[in-house]
Amino acid sequence: MPTDVIMPQMGESIFEGTITKWLKKAGDLVHKDEPLFEISTDKVDAEIPSPVAGVLSEIKVLEGATVEINTVVAIVTESGETAAPAATVPVVGGTDVVMPQMGESIFEGTITKWLKKAGDAVQKDEPLFEISTDKVDAEIPSPVAGVLTEIKVGEGATVEINTVVAVIGGSTPNASVSTSIAPAIAKPSAPAPKVQLATPQVPGERIRSSPLVRRIAADNSLDLGQVAGTGSEGRITKEDVFRHLSQHGAGSVAARPAVTPTAPPAPLLAGQVVPLTKMRAIIAQRMVESVATSPHVYTVYKVDMTRVARIRAREKSRFEQQNGVKLTFMPFIAVAAVEALRKFPIVNATLEDGSIHYHPSINLGIAVALEWGLIVPVIKQAEKRSFAEIAKAMNDLALRARSKKLVPEEVMGGTFTLTNSGVFGGEFGTPIINQPESAILAIGGLKKEAVVLTDAEGNDSIAIRSMQHFCLGFDHRTIDGADSGKFMSAFKKALEGWEREIC
Repeated sequence: MPTDVIMPQMGESIFEGTITKWLKKAGDLVHKDEPLFEISTDKVDAEIPSPVAGVLSEIKVLEGATVEINTVVAIVTESGETAAPAATVPVVGGTDVVMPQMGESIFEGTITKWLKKAGDAVQKDEPLFEISTDKVDAEIPSPVAGVLTEIKVGEGATVEINTVVAVIGGSTPNASVSTSIAPAIAKPSAPAPKVQLATPQVPGERIRSSPLVRRIAADNSLDLGQVAGTGSEGRITKEDVFRHLSQHGAGSVAARPAVTPTAPPAPLLAGQVVPLTKMRAIIAQRMVESVATSPHVYTVYKVDMTRVARIRAREKSRFEQQNGVKLTFMPFIAVAAVEALRKFPIVNATLEDGSIHYHPSINLGIAVALEWGLIVPVIKQAEKRSFAEIAKAMNDLALRARSKKLVPEEVMGGTFTLTNSGVFGGEFGTPIINQPESAILAIGGLKKEAVVLTDAEGNDSIAIRSMQHFCLGFDHRTIDGADSGKFMSAFKKALEGWEREIC
């Protein structure tokens, strides 16, 4: 007799589950209580056993699909019985996927990458494709669960908002399995599933995590084996991954041993002609426009960061425990810049329509280098935030910028920008202003140097100090040399004589 296999309820507050893997295929013999498939919910991963012995005569739900509890996912025909043909309902029509509007002033977008191909099963809210606009790059999620039946717009194409770029249906053409479209009631005599809870991560064992968690880890080159799981008996949740990334960064785990190639690989791009990506083309346009618009002038100051370095070394463990993010030098620099901007608001102003507009707030842009370009997310009203709030905001924006999770509003409205060119070891850079702002501060590399110090009596001595160059690029139409000098002097004084609480 055919027996329905259903999506079990794995807890009172759980109403759906994702089939992550079928352990048997249609036609296979199965024993009662033998693991049949694996599921993932927002609470636990589990192997679901067969309720009876027999033949797995039909699989109704594909791997990767999320369905409600009590949905029939398969049929097992008990030994000696013939499987009844599956009743399937053809899917009529489909769901249009459109180019979204990513902001009031954005009217088109470029599809830079399809994350699924035609015929793939997709879950609701699973990333479907990547787009690039003149404001932000973003991953666009699927509006429904189903199958990507048609891609209408290829990679590299730019289309207007609300253009249909794909269609999602409910089943795959020519698929070897059918998809259930209605839930069924569980048989009262069906045995309760035996749930195998996850265990703490041990080298060599299967890591318990959801498809979403594995996707986030892959996007950030993260080895999930190094992530501490706080879910049921060690299961890794998305919160665990975000916490690990905020503390250690993307690709932060030690690389696995690699096999040395017999011959060095040839340069990947040698001799190739590669067209500009949408983001790269926009960056190129904006940089040319900025140089043509603003007469750029630069002033460079060397700052003694020894006091800040000592405070950071002393407080970094406590800060990380209290705030969940690493204590870097960047929040010190950001806070010092905000203090100087409050004293000299002309550096935070904008020239518009022949008038100088003094902004009511300091919206601090933080340039983030990406593998595919550059983006400047903005900390709004930075003058109202504490040191710890700025540190957490910087970490959050950088992380989401690299994983393409920013929204347009988070990269708009900046009034002053910080760019950290020194992270690669440079002494200092001469940055281009992020229009329509009037100034940008480039951060040089932090290095120990022998410095001449003069005490209160005028005696000189040589000491090893932590020194760092900072270069202010400013628009000479609004900011004079005296203004820039006053601003940089206040900035330097704030760092060298740091007195502010950091926790």
